[in-house]
Amino acid sequence: MKRILFVCLGNICRSPLAEGIATAHIAQKQYPFEADSAGTSNWHEGEAPCSDSIEVAKRHDIDISLQRARPVHPDDQHRFDYIIALDRQNLSDLEAKGFQNVHLLGDYGDFNGEDVPDPYYFPNFEGFEKVYAMIERSVEDFLEKAAHERI
Repeated sequence: MKRILFVCLGNICRSPLAEGIATAHIAQKQYPFEADSAGTSNWHEGEAPCSDSIEVAKRHDIDISLQRARPVHPDDQHRFDYIIALDRQNLSDLEAKGFQNVHLLGDYGDFNGEDVPDPYYFPNFEGFEKVYAMIERSVEDFLEKAAHERI
């Protein structure tokens, strides 16, 4: 079984959504993967995802409420087959920590390398819905390609 790690800054909004969405699709399609998430910082270590991320996931029948934030560890490079950064800054931070073969989630789902924006930069809950939709489309495309070894 191959392992996927989704990484954002704090591991409380975007990467928990990516983990939850991936886990749901993995179960539905019976893909030989398991998903996890982490942050490039340790600011929220041990915390649950933010309430808006929990809410938007719940609206799509995905429960991420039991996830807990954790920072990326150096051994994650060896524990995971795929490490997926949610934006270019996280990609750069991972590479600065010595991680290799890191992918950008926005390279999937026809987003042409766009960053998955932090939903807090949107004026209201609508940002979480937009971010959820982008993550879902990107994760589905990534999983499909990874399942058929086109990555």
